[in-house]
Amino acid sequence: MRLDRVDERIIAILGADARTSFAEIGGAVGLSPSAVKRRVDRLVESGAVRGFTIVVEPQAIGWTTEAFIELYCRARTSPTEIREGLAAYAEITSACTVTGEADAIVQVRARDTRHLEEVIERIGAEPFVVRTKSTLVLSRLVEQPILAGTADLA
Repeated sequence: MRLDRVDERIIAILGADARTSFAEIGGAVGLSPSAVKRRVDRLVESGAVRGFTIVVEPQAIGWTTEAFIELYCRARTSPTEIREGLAAYAEITSACTVTGEADAIVQVRARDTRHLEEVIERIGAEPFVVRTKSTLVLSRLVEQPILAGTADLA
């Protein structure tokens, strides 16, 4: 599905606050609430929008430590094997296969450095992992949903 500028603005508005009413969105993009609903339904049906969710602030629930862990895997480890091995970790917020020396990179949230160390040890013990390399996040500089910059476009 190819998105037009109005679809992008609708996604940006919903990305900022998924509870925004169709009437409010319509006012921002120049459509009636029913037209916005039809567009949102189409975006969901096409798979462009996978769902609506809440965003939990990690610090508010006591998960104040964040790190990126590079995974170096044994030869011929498939992305499926990595995904299945990491799926049960509540601390992992994202994981991707990557180019370069590492095979994958994992974003982790933890309560503190002790908890982070435990997670790194558990991940390192996965049968497909040869070694890990960790980078601790000091501060977040930019964090925004996809298409966030399009919300104010005319």
